[in-house]
Amino acid sequence: MTARGRFLAFEGPEGAGKSTQIDRLAQRLAARGRSVVVTREPGGTPAGDRIRAVLLDPELRVDPLAEFLLYAAARAQHVRERILPALDAGSDVLCDRFAASSVAYQGYGRGLDPAWVEEVNRVATGGLRPDATVLLDLAPDVGLARIAARGATDRLERAVDAFTRVGRELGVIAA
Repeated sequence: MTARGRFLAFEGPEGAGKSTQIDRLAQRLAARGRSVVVTREPGGTPAGDRIRAVLLDPELRVDPLAEFLLYAAARAQHVRERILPALDAGSDVLCDRFAASSVAYQGYGRGLDPAWVEEVNRVATGGLRPDATVLLDLAPDVGLARIAARGATDRLERAVDAFTRVGRELGVIAA
């Protein structure tokens, strides 16, 4: 019988280096003989990647409720099609963002009830929670500069400044 893999989610603001740290950890785990699946949200599955295209399309205006429900739909598909099968097969799963991002961005950032966002996430994931969440912290101005340097092209990267302002107003980001 194969031991269940470990599920790690990486969270943090845009430009914090989540992808870089995930790649580094994946290489280290693989070097130790671990089977590793690297994935991201939204996306990770064919249906999730199509939802991602809608969510990131800079030409679309998406209502906050619709935006969150799209994330929840992509997350439900992701968990059932990719994450759980990998964990059950004994692979470690490293995920660039997971449910905590929706609480932060769609809950606090877009003004949806964070408790309701958490409940919908619980249903969408079947109660799956990461074994550990790695939170990368970064000064907002540094993240914004990194995004600007690589050319903010998608709808959410363009909204980072607005999310940063909300975080400062709520006191979760230092002014």
